[in-house]
Amino acid sequence: MTAEPLGTAGIDRRPRRALFLAGLVITVVFVNACLFGLLGVLLQPGMDLQHGLLAVLYVGPVLAIQLLYFSRPAIRLDTRLAKATLGVQTGLAYLPVLHFDEALTSLTTIAAGSSLLILRPRVGWPVFTTLIAATSWILWFYADSALGATIDTISAVVYGLVTYLLTWLARLVNELHQARTELARRAVAEQRLAFAKDLHDLLGLGLSAISLKGELVHRLLRKSPRRAREELAEITGIAQRTLSDVRSVARGYRELSLDKESRTAVSLLSASNVAVRVDLEQVELPVKLRTLLAKVLREGVTNVLRYTGVQHCEIAVRAGEGRVALEIVHDGTAHEDVPAETAESLREVTDEVIGHGGTLSAGPDSAGRWRLHAELPVPEQADPAEAALARSPSHWSRIDARNVQWMLTAVFIAFGLSAMSRVFNLTGDGWRIALIAGPITALVTLQLAYFARPNVRLRSRRSYALLFVQACLVFLPLIPLGHAWVSLPSLFAGTALLVLPPIAGWAAFAATVAGPVLIRIDSGAGFLDAFNTFASQVNTGLMVFGLIWLTRLVTELGETRKRLAEVAVAEERLRFARDLHDLLGMSLSAIALKSELTSRIMDIDTTRASDELLEILGLTRQALTDVRSVASGYRELSLDKESRSAQAVLTAADVQVRLEMEHGDLPAPVRTVLAVVLRESVTNVLRHSKVERCEIAVRRVGNGVALDIVNDGVENGRPQNPDKPARVEVAGSGITNMSDRVAGLGGELTAGVEADGRFRLRAVVPV
Repeated sequence: MTAEPLGTAGIDRRPRRALFLAGLVITVVFVNACLFGLLGVLLQPGMDLQHGLLAVLYVGPVLAIQLLYFSRPAIRLDTRLAKATLGVQTGLAYLPVLHFDEALTSLTTIAAGSSLLILRPRVGWPVFTTLIAATSWILWFYADSALGATIDTISAVVYGLVTYLLTWLARLVNELHQARTELARRAVAEQRLAFAKDLHDLLGLGLSAISLKGELVHRLLRKSPRRAREELAEITGIAQRTLSDVRSVARGYRELSLDKESRTAVSLLSASNVAVRVDLEQVELPVKLRTLLAKVLREGVTNVLRYTGVQHCEIAVRAGEGRVALEIVHDGTAHEDVPAETAESLREVTDEVIGHGGTLSAGPDSAGRWRLHAELPVPEQADPAEAALARSPSHWSRIDARNVQWMLTAVFIAFGLSAMSRVFNLTGDGWRIALIAGPITALVTLQLAYFARPNVRLRSRRSYALLFVQACLVFLPLIPLGHAWVSLPSLFAGTALLVLPPIAGWAAFAATVAGPVLIRIDSGAGFLDAFNTFASQVNTGLMVFGLIWLTRLVTELGETRKRLAEVAVAEERLRFARDLHDLLGMSLSAIALKSELTSRIMDIDTTRASDELLEILGLTRQALTDVRSVASGYRELSLDKESRSAQAVLTAADVQVRLEMEHGDLPAPVRTVLAVVLRESVTNVLRHSKVERCEIAVRRVGNGVALDIVNDGVENGRPQNPDKPARVEVAGSGITNMSDRVAGLGGELTAGVEADGRFRLRAVVPV
């Protein structure tokens, strides 16, 4: 069982594209951070070739370990080798202090971030704090001023957290993608346990009772015919009740969509000139609960259409305090014959609601309007998909999301503090400081409150408007401040990449990065200062883009994994419902039929009655086997065996049968589907038709095989056009099941009345 049908191709491309972009962002950020420190060393006055090569040798291994080992998603980091490599990287990161003072402390921040990646949180955070404290001590020891040391310390904390977040999020994208199939398997396994329980509780007891009573009747057949007849009557009743249970369970496992039903309701009511207001609160509900609410909604809307004078209708679904409620209110009045019909139509769904521990009431309210109110408890036990997700070892949990959110908050606040600390290097004017502090505070607040939230729709009018507000907060203070301008243009650059289309986003990013560099050059800054500004803007902009984008992508993939698991469960539920109906329906119908037949012929032909009883026992044992096969997985059926069984059942019902099997070797899936179609068709023949003759034929046709089942039990007579067979729709789930199975193999199933008045069901499947 796989979850591939859910747009798998698109899902497969997205993580690969994400990993490529994440790798590109990580590479640029780390290379820029190291390159700035390296250029600072190489451009020092009096730097000789030997010391220059030494600086390169210090930077190269630390950067290589980070990019080629720690940042590769496919490599496991919970190994001794990874911890040993972290030790080597940390040692190499601090060695340059012996020769170059604080110039290469960007290497120590990378090592600090890697410690969070490699070590468990209990160890990782103390190590991270220790390494950042050591870096801070180096910066303060060699700093020219306390303000400069403060700025550098804040930058070290930011780069350390960003190193961890970017790398961890990129790895998590890969893990979530790789684990999606395993999650689907777990969810299906959970669902199969529920299948087995339902089968055991609802069907096992009934079939066992039939088997036991069949043995008893066989012994009593000659000794006590009266007692045997009573037991046969009980067998017939048990078979009919069990068949009803089969249909009930099959229906219960067919999931209905509450959203789809609400849209259908709006369409139907609007077509009847009824003004509809729908208020569906988005609530996470188990599949059975969603399906039951959809049934209540469908029945409620059907009843609305039975009323006259309906002008307004309100449909609402709300949840709270462990319960969910559906309410349908309208202003119509009933026909004279509607109340009894309405009560009858609501009785079944009311019983089902009560069976789930809920309540359903329908009738006029105090305002004279008709109101249907259904309320159900929401069980604490999660769906199989949710249970499997909770146990998944690498899942994107709420704890993970909270940790990322507070770290993102810390990073953006640090960006703001770093910008504010630079203000004091430029001016001591309180008015200018306030003019800078206000927009910077607003920028950080806007970033955290809106753009950094993973559930915000970024390609929207609101996002475009807030991006414009962000641009104003960044650039408008430049007019009164001039060269004293300090802001966070990198926030706008990174956010523009997220919000705008790619070409516009990169154009805005490039223009935003170039602006501060040109301002620095215009104010007389040298090459190193200009490069510092450029590298800082590029790095910070890419950090903003990478952190928010990867957080959003991980959140989306986490939801996608859950949806994939839900799809896998839904497909398994549908498979279960089909197999349950197709495999057991005919067996139970045949048991009931043969029980009645045996009861009729007991006094006439004891030997034949004994034979029929033996067949009942055989059918019962086969049904018990089918119960186990449905619960455990797909079952391969024998087409020849099913054809002989169908012939025996029809013959027992006094139907003349002609059987023609000329199909040759067929693939197992084709044999199984045709066997299921044959079994279900014969069940329908016995249930719905007054049949005297039936023909069953399986023949090769071109590149496929065709199954034809023709009978003369049509009750509605000939079609209106005798020259052309009519394709008809047959009520019930049997035809739908068969059609779905045949279509799943690329075939087609048709059913209709032929010109001679006989009913033909034809299934053609390519081989």
